[in-house]
Amino acid sequence: MVDFKMPLSDMNPAFVASAFWVDAVQRSILMLDTLRQRGNIYIEQSENIAPHVLSFEPELIMDGRELERPVNYLLVRMMPPDGVTVDRTKRPFIIFDPRAGHGPGIGGMKQDSEIGVAMRAGHPCYFVGFLPAPVEGQTIEDVCAAEAQFVARVIELEPQAKAKPCLIGNCQAGWQIMLMAAIRPDLPGPIILAGSPLSYWAGLRGKNPLRYLGGLLGGTWLTALAGDLGNGVFDGANLVANFESLHPDNTYLEKAYNVYSKIDTEPRRFLDFEAWWGSPVLLEANEMQWIADNLFVGNKLGSGAITTSFGERVDLRNITSPIIVFCSWGDDITPPQQALGWLLDLYEDVDDLIQTGQTIVYTVHETIGHLGIFVSGKVATKEHAEFASCIDMIDLLPPGLYEAVMTEAGPQTARADLVEGKYLFALEPRTLDDIRAFGVNSPEDDARFATVARVSDVNKGLYREFVSPLVQRMSNQASARLLRQMHPHRLRFSAISDRNPAAPMISWAANIVRANRHAVGDENPLRQIEGVIASQMALSLKLWGDTRDALTEQIFLSTYASPLLQGLVGLRGSKDQAHIVRDVTRRSSAREMRAQLMADMDHGDMTDAILRSVVYIAGGGGGGPDERSWSTLKRISATLPPNLKVGTERFKESMRKQFLTLRLDREKALETLPALLSEDASERRQGFRIVKALFESRDRTEAEAKRFSEISHVFEPARGRVVRRSPAA
Repeated sequence: MVDFKMPLSDMNPAFVASAFWVDAVQRSILMLDTLRQRGNIYIEQSENIAPHVLSFEPELIMDGRELERPVNYLLVRMMPPDGVTVDRTKRPFIIFDPRAGHGPGIGGMKQDSEIGVAMRAGHPCYFVGFLPAPVEGQTIEDVCAAEAQFVARVIELEPQAKAKPCLIGNCQAGWQIMLMAAIRPDLPGPIILAGSPLSYWAGLRGKNPLRYLGGLLGGTWLTALAGDLGNGVFDGANLVANFESLHPDNTYLEKAYNVYSKIDTEPRRFLDFEAWWGSPVLLEANEMQWIADNLFVGNKLGSGAITTSFGERVDLRNITSPIIVFCSWGDDITPPQQALGWLLDLYEDVDDLIQTGQTIVYTVHETIGHLGIFVSGKVATKEHAEFASCIDMIDLLPPGLYEAVMTEAGPQTARADLVEGKYLFALEPRTLDDIRAFGVNSPEDDARFATVARVSDVNKGLYREFVSPLVQRMSNQASARLLRQMHPHRLRFSAISDRNPAAPMISWAANIVRANRHAVGDENPLRQIEGVIASQMALSLKLWGDTRDALTEQIFLSTYASPLLQGLVGLRGSKDQAHIVRDVTRRSSAREMRAQLMADMDHGDMTDAILRSVVYIAGGGGGGPDERSWSTLKRISATLPPNLKVGTERFKESMRKQFLTLRLDREKALETLPALLSEDASERRQGFRIVKALFESRDRTEAEAKRFSEISHVFEPARGRVVRRSPAA
């Protein structure tokens, strides 16, 4: 490749113009050849029975098509790359691929990915992917049942693992594993939701226009129409088109121009991404209808309004494992409000959350986009790496709501020797008011979305009764296949490939250009003008998109605020107000638990005494735990005598119990603390050394220091001593 680079003072207009013209023509030919290669990849992927973009070698473990309720999902074990060793005593990780229209494999597309991070941390790693075509008749419930069997199978395959598997659900896969975990709470360990929407009506005015789409279309009757036209199959290309419509500037210009302007370096990255983005999959029509009715328009997941075919209500409060939510302000497909708003639907306040024994951890990235949450190397080496290294610590947390805060560790960091990696991972206690601060709908907006749900049911019923039979009689396999082939998203990929008669000429010309490449640098004035024109065109498309979104919002707000429309669907004049669903059985269980805690306050052993002391000291205003305390605990546990060694489940049970005990009646919990101590003076000293080591492993507040002093007297050999609390504590 020859570069036409020289000082501007030596350039004459003729040279500048001719150099730019040669470069532009060559870039155009190479761009066409890149599109030809993209078309070939699309055809190859579409003809492959199990296409994927995984960069790791998979080993098939279970084929969902062979289950009693067959589905098109697969469980594979990821083989560690060279130089990576897996520790079978560590908890396994299972990454669930999102089936939201695009092809499979996004969670393991790069070495720096969720899979790569987990394996480099020594964890056995499994992957749940899917095939392009569904099994006829499969349902969302069938998929959840299959995923439960996959998790159970992983537990069987890893008998040496000391803890239950960690499940990672990307985007659509997140709500799906939450459904599964609510039905089978005994199976999973910690659950990580990466960019997963669970509260579909949530968002901010002026942003998040995708949530208005169901209202503008009159509900989900168009989903039913698409399924009928597809002869019982829904084309995932329609979902991809919805995503692309959000950013017309990127879809119609910036993505292509980025390749064209960097044609000598960018095609490989572009082709790798398009291999995934350009391979839309199919869903059973009933699957897509369920998603549209219950989630997109119905928003039934957070409110507990979904029931299984056996009549069981799916209540996310049944999940006993810690839930980690990773979202971003730069994600306009799953904004933080949609990733976290379900907490406001389920719990009245943080005390309500704690009483259910639930542990929720969240972190909000400032800028990363939706796909970046799964595929960005920067995110993988920071957020995902920290979650992987600290997942055991999260699993042992007492109930509550926490925000994960990751700060770069440096010389100023106290006990930096206890920090594993580049960042200090800390957990700060939060309340539901912190979630509300992200933005919530007004009651009027909630009424608008509820109106959409009612209108959707009406329109879908009319379509099913009067139009659907006719459409179904007109549709068949051949017509459905033709519609899919002619979909604009597929057509733009297949139009330029080796099947095109012009392909040999494009390939021949591209080979000549590569052998005689004459590139110009950015100092060329015409190249600079080209960049400015492209930027202005992109800005125009963005302004058009923003104007369209603003108009969409105004139409939605004005239409569904109509008193007449709300009255026609039965919402106007109703005295019923939105409220958190209560469960009499759950409330009764909570009362029984509180009574049991009060009765057991003076029962326990040294483990209970140590954890009660640690929880009390940590309540002195110093924030939540961080990885330094966890590193200290791991070091201590390696040197403990056999009588103080406890398993993970026993530790979790005791931590939860002592945390709730202190919240229930701190005065009595402190008074009865001496009764938990061992009579053996050496065991008491050993217990106090653990408390002291954990206290000294992190930054301390004055209140924590006072509480530590109080606790230190309890561990003295004399028994029956009552904790003397200072007024400031």
